[in-house]
Amino acid sequence: MNADRIKTIDDVISALKTIVDETEKSNNPLGYFAVLYLTVTVKVKDGIETHYFDDGKRMEQLDIIFAKRYIDAYIAWNRAETVSKSWEKAFKLATNSKMLVIQHLLMGMNAHINLDLGIAAAEISGTGQISHLKNDFFKINKILSSLVEDIQSGLSSIWRPLKKVLAKTGKADNFLVDFSMELARDGAWKFANEVVLLKGSDKQTAILERDVTVARKAKIVTQPTKWIQFLLWIVRLGEKGSVSEKMRKLNSGSTNNGSR
Repeated sequence: MNADRIKTIDDVISALKTIVDETEKSNNPLGYFAVLYLTVTVKVKDGIETHYFDDGKRMEQLDIIFAKRYIDAYIAWNRAETVSKSWEKAFKLATNSKMLVIQHLLMGMNAHINLDLGIAAAEISGTGQISHLKNDFFKINKILSSLVEDIQSGLSSIWRPLKKVLAKTGKADNFLVDFSMELARDGAWKFANEVVLLKGSDKQTAILERDVTVARKAKIVTQPTKWIQFLLWIVRLGEKGSVSEKMRKLNSGSTNNGSR
């Protein structure tokens, strides 16, 4: 797999399928996020084809730049090369057997949305043009938010007790997913508008500083509040199956996405 060869959204989908297949075969928890991201990308492609976005061609380019940041990080990590601190936090979690699927997903989302999305948006826009992207930027985040229900369905198929928890707490998984995605969207847009004005070393410094900030946010997922720890403890009691089995169950929560 070579990220440099990715030129279209179909190439992105093909690369993500490769990651899903690799991680499923090796029972690698990094596959959880790959399953989610594949679902997102297929939905973005559908949105482009149905003219959901104001500028489909621009959106495809944004998707490619955005996805390549994740794919490059995944490849680099597997080669024991340096990755951003945000992705390092997410990838290292794969070695922690105590972490749940939802935590792996959120760590990937933290790195990719809070760091990568703003960088990609700035790169595709250029100075003075980023305001034209705002509507589509928020639309792609609306797609991400809509996947909360798909994620919830997939997680519920993995953890039977989760359905009861959701019923009693008002969709308790939204406590992190929907809330953090809304904050991530706003933060990513703000960062994109800042970094698009910078060049050279100033730009690199801003990205590095943002990376440190995003990496610190990982504590929200890895060291949650006592209430969330209690909910996760309940969920952990019902988590069954190998990583590959849970990946398939997670994907079954969004079988209408056509990603597999």
